[in-house]
Amino acid sequence: MTTALNFDHFDTSVPPTEDLFRHANGAWLKEVTIAADKSGAGAFIDLRDASEAAVRDIITSTGGGDASDGERRKIADLYASFMDTDRVEALGATPLQPVLARIDAITDARDLSAHLGWSLRNGFSSLIGFGEDSDPGNPQRYVMFTGQAGLGLPDEEYYRLEEHAHIREAYRAHLERVLGLAGMTDAAAQADAVFALETRIASHHWDKVRTRDLRQMYNPMTWEEFTASTSGIDWNAFAEAAELPVDKVADLVVGQPSFATAAADLVATGNLDAWKSWARWKAVSALSAWLSSDFVDARFDFYERTLQGTEQLRDRWKRGVSLVEGVLGEAIGKIYVERHFQGGAKEAMDELVANLLAAYRISIEKLDWMTETTRAEALDKLSKFRPKIGFPEQWRDYSALQVTPDDLVGNVLAANSFELDHTLEKLGGPMDPHEWLMFPQTVNAYYHPLRNEIVFPAAILQPPFFNVDADDAVNYAAIGAVIGHEIGHGFDDKGSTCDGDGMLRDWWSAEDREAFEQRTHRLISQYNELSPEGADGVRVNGELTVGENIGDLGGLGIAWKAWLLAGGDPNGEEIDGLTPGERFFFGWAAAWRGRVRPEAMKQRLATDPHSPAEFRCNQIVRNLDAFHETFGTTEDDGLWLAPEERVVIW
Repeated sequence: MTTALNFDHFDTSVPPTEDLFRHANGAWLKEVTIAADKSGAGAFIDLRDASEAAVRDIITSTGGGDASDGERRKIADLYASFMDTDRVEALGATPLQPVLARIDAITDARDLSAHLGWSLRNGFSSLIGFGEDSDPGNPQRYVMFTGQAGLGLPDEEYYRLEEHAHIREAYRAHLERVLGLAGMTDAAAQADAVFALETRIASHHWDKVRTRDLRQMYNPMTWEEFTASTSGIDWNAFAEAAELPVDKVADLVVGQPSFATAAADLVATGNLDAWKSWARWKAVSALSAWLSSDFVDARFDFYERTLQGTEQLRDRWKRGVSLVEGVLGEAIGKIYVERHFQGGAKEAMDELVANLLAAYRISIEKLDWMTETTRAEALDKLSKFRPKIGFPEQWRDYSALQVTPDDLVGNVLAANSFELDHTLEKLGGPMDPHEWLMFPQTVNAYYHPLRNEIVFPAAILQPPFFNVDADDAVNYAAIGAVIGHEIGHGFDDKGSTCDGDGMLRDWWSAEDREAFEQRTHRLISQYNELSPEGADGVRVNGELTVGENIGDLGGLGIAWKAWLLAGGDPNGEEIDGLTPGERFFFGWAAAWRGRVRPEAMKQRLATDPHSPAEFRCNQIVRNLDAFHETFGTTEDDGLWLAPEERVVIW
């Protein structure tokens, strides 16, 4: 059995009862240097680096394939088109010219509507976004969703809050720089027009907390109802340019109806020249990563250096890997699984998942705040969870995708159009239970409330999250808590609005919902008081992060219970001088080892529904009786939380 914990990372001068995160990671935090091409460092990033290197090996070992091996040839050809820097530099801004000529030819609102549709077909960020998912009213079928879009800054608050004034100034300069590179002789005036128009668009966006509410976001309409409510856009022209069969979108779910109506009114009443400037900016922004180095450098300077604090552009091969993965991810995933998926990992994960579900069931059965009717619904939902582990049972077909080794921008546009066709093929049809929304080589996991499924790709099933040679205490604290976290999303503020079949339905009694919300509000209040290192006093948004915080709280608490069910003994035989109980919590802390740049931290606080790593570690254990019992905390300890103040939900 491996030692599993890296004691070189520990700082024993910091008691675990004072700061568990820095006790387990303090030496690493003092010594770590964030790579110049990254906004952070840590356990997740280490695994992502390893996955990236593995994918590079897959891409570069395809050798171009042959006529009978279409997927491998496409992988090699797409990568070759990106790595042909001589051709990319020689072309400069030339690939933009056909797109800019289309925009120059816009003469009225109908032409502008057609351009919005053409943008959807070609994968450009547009005014209103479209994408498919399970229908919340009938989760067994796919339906088209619409959503607010149209901005170049990370969130609508960047256009209005004083704390982002310096970002707005930098963005305005970025607009002028990029439009100038694209050949605009009046780039300054066009940049002003774009920024003013985006500010108007942003004023109609729903805020990020409101968009967490699936009930508010579920607004089913027929195509006729939607187009009537957004008549400022010529939807016939839009559909024709997008090659969008109207029968495929006969039913839609409109995410933010007031935004869609207001955005359409802006199209009808706004200044056409300003809209054309906005369209030019969207086109150049969408393609800048695939153009010559002056465009790439400009994009990096704002979106990574200014917003994230990143010091250096990623090596070209890394950006090429990201492109090929984004386009042909499952084709790469098949090879990744063959080469890198650990033997025995799936069987071990099946056992872990079963134990986590059993622990949730026992916990729900014993909840003292839930009535029997709601409890029965919760247990029914739990029984219907669908785990997916490692890789898909069925792989995606890429035969219709056309790729050539000497046309990078053409390949990107073809891939975007291919994705839209893939979306349209699914609409109206039955939901595919084998579909994955992540690749096997992705270091992450997810829960989908409309499908009631938990998904764990192969790449996350590695140390420090999962180690087939480690003791159960460490594995349950790391991957067990990840599993528990994803299950917990089924019962967080968002997931709890859907039932076991994924249907958006209120299965709660009023009494139980009030009891649940009392507990979540206490958790929100806890996190609202927290400000991480490097954030200049900016605090966590407890309402934005509540879903992830509920997932963390339930995940670790249920992981502890599952470990006990599996035979874990907190006071059992010591390993490395630590009791199993201590190893459990140190395994949890090791999984959150990480540091991010101050600029990136501030952006995450503004936009990310996840709390900073130090609080995902420390604030959760403050609420767990098991932590206080394991380490014998007292009122004098930094992580002490009085029993009556501890939040227990599931």
